[in-house]
Amino acid sequence: MVATNVKSETMTLMDKRSALEAEMNAIIDRLCQPGGPGLSGNLVDSEGFPRSDIDIPVVRAERHRLSELRNDHKVTTEKIDQNIQILHSSRLASRSSPPKESVQGKPEGPNNQNSPVVSDVPSASSHNVVLRDSSSDMDVDVMASIPFAMVDEIADASPAAEDGLQLGDQIVKFGNVEAGENLLQRLASEAQTSQGCAIPVVIMRQGAPINLTVTPRTWQGRGLLGCHFRIL
Repeated sequence: MVATNVKSETMTLMDKRSALEAEMNAIIDRLCQPGGPGLSGNLVDSEGFPRSDIDIPVVRAERHRLSELRNDHKVTTEKIDQNIQILHSSRLASRSSPPKESVQGKPEGPNNQNSPVVSDVPSASSHNVVLRDSSSDMDVDVMASIPFAMVDEIADASPAAEDGLQLGDQIVKFGNVEAGENLLQRLASEAQTSQGCAIPVVIMRQGAPINLTVTPRTWQGRGLLGCHFRIL
């Protein structure tokens, strides 16, 4: 029952996170449209006067709202991660329990004549995978969809843009880099060591997973990708 409640809460949190991401992406698109102020561009001109080509109060309000959404997104993601750890611990505990005795005193399992028929499957260890029953499929999907960074700046005609990355894309996997410590350093190292080679990237865009390949390379702008990742 506890696991069921945690699963239900996690799915609700994921829906909430998707809604937050949609609103964040909409704000980012508006701020970063051609001629726009961007996420952190100056609101005054070279002489120190307020820019006349933008609605400064609206820009400030949208930047403030984006900051609030980012904080909410971080809290929501942390809660999802905590729930996944609870589900994972619960699953491990249930698998480590000794087999139950049947009425006849024999362990319940595939060898019991009264048990359901179970088809033969290869050994999990021989394939470096963990075989899960259907009730755990949602857990796998949840764990596989947690992003650790977001593209919050991207230059026109940059390698990242030409290879398909977009503002607001959330990085689930970048080459060999997944969630963990020192993510910015690991992302930079992955790009540098893979210069000229395609890197498989898994992103979340508007709540849907997408597979891309990005090739770090020199171009007329700065860096090898021409984009900036913000750690979530």
